Amino acid sequence: MADRNIRKHIAVAALFLLALIGIQILYLAKLSVWDGDELAAHPLNTRTALTEQGIVRGRILDCAGRVLAESAADHVRSYPYGRILAPVTGYQTERYGATGVEQVAGSALSGITTDVAHMGPLRNLLRADAGYDVRLTVDAELSEAAWNALGAHRGAVVVMDAETGALRAMVSKPSFDPASAEGQWDELTARADSPLLNRAAQGLYPPGSTFKTLIADAALEAGVTNPDEVFTCTGELAIGTDYVLHESHGEVHGKLRLADALRESCNVTFATLALRLGTSGLSSAFERFGIGAELAAPEIPMAAAHIPNMKMLSDGETAQLGIGQGELLVTPLQMMLLADAFANGGKVMQPYLVDAVLTTGGTSLYGASPAVWRTATTAERAAIIDGYMADVVAEGTGTAADVTGVRVTGKTGTAENASGTDHAWFIGSAERGGRKIVMAILVEEGGFGGHTAAGIAHTVIQQYFEGLR
Repeated sequence: MADRNIRKHIAVAALFLLALIGIQILYLAKLSVWDGDELAAHPLNTRTALTEQGIVRGRILDCAGRVLAESAADHVRSYPYGRILAPVTGYQTERYGATGVEQVAGSALSGITTDVAHMGPLRNLLRADAGYDVRLTVDAELSEAAWNALGAHRGAVVVMDAETGALRAMVSKPSFDPASAEGQWDELTARADSPLLNRAAQGLYPPGSTFKTLIADAALEAGVTNPDEVFTCTGELAIGTDYVLHESHGEVHGKLRLADALRESCNVTFATLALRLGTSGLSSAFERFGIGAELAAPEIPMAAAHIPNMKMLSDGETAQLGIGQGELLVTPLQMMLLADAFANGGKVMQPYLVDAVLTTGGTSLYGASPAVWRTATTAERAAIIDGYMADVVAEGTGTAADVTGVRVTGKTGTAENASGTDHAWFIGSAERGGRKIVMAILVEEGGFGGHTAAGIAHTVIQQYFEGLR
């Protein structure tokens, strides 16, 4: 009897141990298979850093093969374009982890292919002897031209291939040197001008008059106006009994159609259209264009737009929304995607940065596949708004962006800034010889968008098409 009880207890203990082992195996499988990618990409994952000590990390290249980041034999990481491409490359540090491409493409740079990256600890057995190179879509020379064009201003420039979504430039100023980020961390984080902030993708600003392009599309879609309706601008619009919306600088535009209103950036017209649309119509348009939506692109962490509570808006606040003011805040990247809708037949492309992962011998292990993020409007309405935006550059507020031999469209914006001088905006497109780009330029406290931001657009467009020769 005693022997039987002992055997029973042993069997129970054995089953218990087997259950524990099974649970551990399942947990390890979860970490390795299901959570492997997330854990490997985490910026504070020290295991990845320790693994990389045995190999030379791969290079980050621009679209033409120019080196943006590389490691010496002693594993010291250098960044030839430094501050200019810092928002793209990010940094890699022992203490503060990694950001940008250094983070999202960390496995490939460490010599781990995408098909084994999810295998957790097992991936170390299958990694290459050296890290893979990661080729990006950005153009270093175009980025440098945008950086120089910003001059002493704070701001951002973002440029994308209109038909593929390949980002050609993403510049934010001020910036930082990725090679010195760890050593200068306390200084960088203490600075009031936030050099670590990627203003292109994460800076939030009122869009000002650039938002009138969306209002124009929304009004046509909802049928609350048509291209032939004649508006009358007296320089002001009385809303209710206690609020009057004014034109900038007291302008009086007189009789004008929708195309004229966009070309002259008439506040009265677009405030009127916003009131006709109401919060329901505005909300529908926001959803179509992805205003406030998250961007499913880990390599481009775009901050979602801040949208006011539509149910709580007064008529005056609704009118302000129609001219891109009030509580609405957007990123330059968001506004570039808005411009893409009109330049690309109603389709907004998914922006991307990583073009290919390459072995040291140049063999491609991964190639990007362009994808549509959303269809925001019809091809017919996109063509109408695109034509209006061409007139803005040809003879409206955006003439400073015009480049000889290139079809340029745009919309300027001068966004009120409660803490200082107005912000300057330009969004639009440029096309020549079957190549088309879209862009957004934001200059903090830059004043009139038609001068500051449109002038930068001119430089960027000129550099892009000269670089294609």
